[in-house]
This record gives sequence, C-alpha cells and structure tokens, in this order.
Amino acid sequence: MNFKTFFKSEMVSAATVLAIGLFLSAMGAAYTFYMIRTFDNTLSTTGSAKAKVTSDSVKWSASISRTVTEGNIKSGYAGLIEDLAIVKKFLTSKGIAESEITTTPVFTNEVYKYNPSGNAGPKEFTLIQNITINSTDVAKITEVAKNTQDIINRGVFFQNQSPEYYYSKLADLRVSLLGDAVKDAKARAEMLAKSGGRSIGAMKAASSGVVQVLAPNSIEVSDYGQYDTQSIEKEVMVTARASFVVR
Repeated sequence: MNFKTFFKSEMVSAATVLAIGLFLSAMGAAYTFYMIRTFDNTLSTTGSAKAKVTSDSVKWSASISRTVTEGNIKSGYAGLIEDLAIVKKFLTSKGIAESEITTTPVFTNEVYKYNPSGNAGPKEFTLIQNITINSTDVAKITEVAKNTQDIINRGVFFQNQSPEYYYSKLADLRVSLLGDAVKDAKARAEMLAKSGGRSIGAMKAASSGVVQVLAPNSIEVSDYGQYDTQSIEKEVMVTARASFVVR
C-alpha cells in the first residue's frame, strides 16, 4: 500500500467515523426531543374550590314503643295508638304541619331473657313505631327537638334522635364550584411551570373529584365523598384535576 492509498483509506475511515458520530448524535438529539415532547409536554395539577352554605332542610327522626307480654299485644297496640296521638298533638302545637309528619307501621321485636333456672316466664314483645319529620323550617325543628320533655311527662316512651341537616341546592353549587376548581388547578400549573422556566398552553383534559360537604373547619374528607348532617352551617368543597400543554 503506497502513501496515497493509505492516506485515502485513513480519510475514508475518518469520514466514516465522523458520519457515524453525527448520525448517533442526531439520533440522540431526536430521541431526547421525543422524550421531552412525549413525557414533559403536559403538566397535571389538582385544584379545589369551597363555599359556605346554610342548611335549608331538616330531617328529624324519633320513635315510640311499648313492651308487653304475649297475652297483652292487642292492648299494647291500642296503647301505642294513644301514644302516637299524644306525640302528634305535641308536634302540631309547636307549629309542625301534619304533612311534615310521617309514621311507619308498627313492628314487633321479641324480648329474649336469659334465666339460669329455665323459668323465663311469659314471652315479652316490644312494639315500635318510627316517626319522621321533614321540614324546611330548620330553626323551628331544631328548637322543638331540644324540648320534648312534655311528651315524656305524658308517660310516652319517646326516643329522640338528633336532627339531620341538608342543603338542597348542592347540584347547582357543584357546577359553579367545579369551574373555580379548574381555575385553581390552572393557577397551580402556571406557578409550577414558571418555576421551571416554562409556560402552559391549552388545557388538554379535566376531571372532577367527589363533593365533600363538611362541618366548618373540618378536614375529614373521604375518597368517596363526605356529607356532614350534624351541622346547620356547612362548607362544600369540590376538587378538579386538569392537564395542560407545557411550552
């Protein structure tokens, strides 16, 4: 091999190496660009929005009962009818309309008694009737539920539960809060993108979370949603997850 042939051969080899190097560099740059466009061109954030509401409806549940022996079930039913009349008279005297009062049929539970001697005596049964009041007058029902001593003083076995409070316009409120939650998600995305020297573009996708109806200042949220019924004043929170193009 003479000098010229050797020189040409070395030139070809160098050119080949350079070409391969440029090709690999180009491929690497293209792959990096692809990675950026595929994995880093979107940013997902979660936003939230809250609103304070006042309950506009109330459900108050109670029950009356009598325990009688097997031979006195008939008189027990008659006595329960009298008890119900006393309860209804009390409720209507407090301004609660008959249409707001609902009663269930009487149901019977056997009372099981343990006696080591084996002489349990006659069977006993408890007759129970549930009473439910549904109203939009939250303040009135709350006050009446606190003062039922007159019923008990008449000899009625009256079991009173705490009122449950609801907000009837929750569906409409959820729609308006969802828009605010998306705006909050966008603001968070803008802040995150700016900290990385980027900016965000159009929104690519969005999804809403569950509605949380909470007592004021409560943090007891749930993945399946929460609905506090013990507080008249409530705080409604909605979350939204949104994805944005990163520029």
